[in-house]
Amino acid sequence: MALFCINRYGGEQEEEGAEAEDRARVLLERLRQQAKARQLKKKQEAQPEAGEGELPGGAGPGGAGLSPGGEPGEGRRKRKGESEERSCAQGQRKVKKKQQARSSSEERADAEEAADGSTPSRKKENRRKSKVQQERNEAVPDSEEDIKQQENGSNLKSKSFKRKKGDEETEGADTRKKENSERAEGNQSTQEELSLAASEEEANPPPSSLVVLGDYDRKPVQKVQPFLPQWLAQPKLVQKRIKDNLVPIRDVPGIHPRLLKKLQMNGIESFFPVQAEVIPAIIESASNGYLMGQGGYRPKDICVSAPTGSGKTLSFVIPIVQVLLDRVVCQVRALVVLPTKELAQQVSKVFNIYTDGTGLKVVLITGQKSFAKEQEMLVQKKVTGYCSLADIIVATPGRLTDHISQTPGFSLTQLRFLIVDEADRMIDDMHQNCLYQIVKAAFQVENDSGSSMLFQRTKPGPITAASSCYPQIPLQKLLFSATLTQDPEKLQQLNLFQPRLFTSVYSEKETLGDGTETEQNTNKKYTLPEGLSQCYVPCDLNSKPLLLLHFMLTMKFTRVLCFTNSREASHRLFLLVQAFGGVPVAEFSSRLPPNERQRTMKEFEQGKIQLLISTDATARGIDVKGVNYVINYDAPQFIRTYIHRVGRTARAGRVGVAFSLVLRVQERRFLRMLKDAGIQDIKKQPVKGNSLKPLVQQYEEALCKLEKTVKNERAQKRA
Repeated sequence: MALFCINRYGGEQEEEGAEAEDRARVLLERLRQQAKARQLKKKQEAQPEAGEGELPGGAGPGGAGLSPGGEPGEGRRKRKGESEERSCAQGQRKVKKKQQARSSSEERADAEEAADGSTPSRKKENRRKSKVQQERNEAVPDSEEDIKQQENGSNLKSKSFKRKKGDEETEGADTRKKENSERAEGNQSTQEELSLAASEEEANPPPSSLVVLGDYDRKPVQKVQPFLPQWLAQPKLVQKRIKDNLVPIRDVPGIHPRLLKKLQMNGIESFFPVQAEVIPAIIESASNGYLMGQGGYRPKDICVSAPTGSGKTLSFVIPIVQVLLDRVVCQVRALVVLPTKELAQQVSKVFNIYTDGTGLKVVLITGQKSFAKEQEMLVQKKVTGYCSLADIIVATPGRLTDHISQTPGFSLTQLRFLIVDEADRMIDDMHQNCLYQIVKAAFQVENDSGSSMLFQRTKPGPITAASSCYPQIPLQKLLFSATLTQDPEKLQQLNLFQPRLFTSVYSEKETLGDGTETEQNTNKKYTLPEGLSQCYVPCDLNSKPLLLLHFMLTMKFTRVLCFTNSREASHRLFLLVQAFGGVPVAEFSSRLPPNERQRTMKEFEQGKIQLLISTDATARGIDVKGVNYVINYDAPQFIRTYIHRVGRTARAGRVGVAFSLVLRVQERRFLRMLKDAGIQDIKKQPVKGNSLKPLVQQYEEALCKLEKTVKNERAQKRA
């Protein structure tokens, strides 16, 4: 019974192997037939070629069955075909003998099974096993000894199972070797045929009438460079280094002697590089007087992009005062538009200094006074009509548009200079439509005046004989900013006329030791003051107040201007530092009235306040004197905000330090923002936690006081 189980389950494996061998045998037979077909095809192709050089009888000049060179010809081919036919016939006889032997062995197996009395199913299994064994034996090369072994296969059942297995393995290995060798020969022949055909096609390519359209060689994709207008691509370069490029005021041509005295009285002996370039350009554009441009043509507009603290305010104050010195009738000739009240007050002070004693009137319109009071400062009603009381107006956008639309007699039709300071912010706030209102008012025709068309202004257009028959007062635009955009689409909104750009943002060549020159800062978009040092402190949200107190109490920082992102944050931080004690602190934001803001700024400049916590209200253009440190308590979200914040220190060639408290989550984005702007000289300045421990206890007490103070303020608001 055990032997039956072994034979039964072993037989299943043998059946699978037999089926694989059958498939291999069929594949081998196909390969042989394909080889024979290729040989017959070659013969048929060779026969017409050989027939061309033979006689009709089949014998050429060299004799029967020989080619013209004496080599075997058609006779050899015939003998070769006969030998192949003989081999095929022998193969057929061998197959017949194998089939006969197979049938006789099956009959003997049936007789033995009947004598043993086995069941019909067992008979079928045994018969199938014997068939598989006989097919394996037939796969071995046909020799006389193998055939005898196949005929007497039924008598070998008494032999051991191990011997049978060993014989089957050796026989299978021999058949696999032969099959592999025959396959390799077939593959080699097919590869040779393919290679010969390919070489013939390469040597003799077939004629083709096809033409490939749009074919091109692949080239590396080049980076697209931005296309800029010529005035942006080729600006007038201004030196960055202030201290190394000071110009004596008497070396700048065209400045009136009266203004030179004013400059010397105010302690100015030299101009900064920006001032030395821009002042002569504006004076030259009005060399024929303010009623017409040079040669009777419209003057070019001027744009200035220079670092904070480089003297941009004085560069437009001096030429405008000089051009208007000879005016006879008081009309609004110059209008300066600024984004904040504090900056407008600062510019107004500079104008008042240099117009003192000249008869020119400067009016400040920022909303600090009542609307009626400002109307009285702008116009005066007489019997003949309204007359202007201002030559130069310094204004913020909102208040100015109110006076354009609501103040009777307020006219900008004689406006000669339109100065836009912090121009990038004005462009961003273009939704207020302020500049459009100003230009519309400047070219408005006065119907109520009985004057003729002489000196009446129309919107500029093509120069024709009709437009040139009478003079017009040109409107010249002057744009100033430390972060002036180079986006032509945004600048197009300003409708500039043939503008000229003065900039200090350019690549600097540095000479190396071997004499070669390399360009530095090629990707810089903005420039910072020369004496500014930049650091950032990675920190957590809870440790930011402690870091500020550490800088003020432990590091002994003085004259510190601290920036937050909102007025609520600045107020809470002010209350916290005040509750902690030991630091003279004040806040500066739009929640305070103007008088209190002015008083706070004076005390800070006098040194009575050492820490001024502010919003971005003081970041734009305000010249706060004596700022030693700038601390970004809240990291700025935009690069231009960062530029204007840190520009409150290191002004006019002085030295200053800027610290930024950056959360670890913000660190990667903050550094990428600076890198994209070309600022790479910022240093990491970590502060150890041990240095903050002495402040923790007092800080927690200050937090409790802050909570009470905030509750009291909320209760007062509700009441």
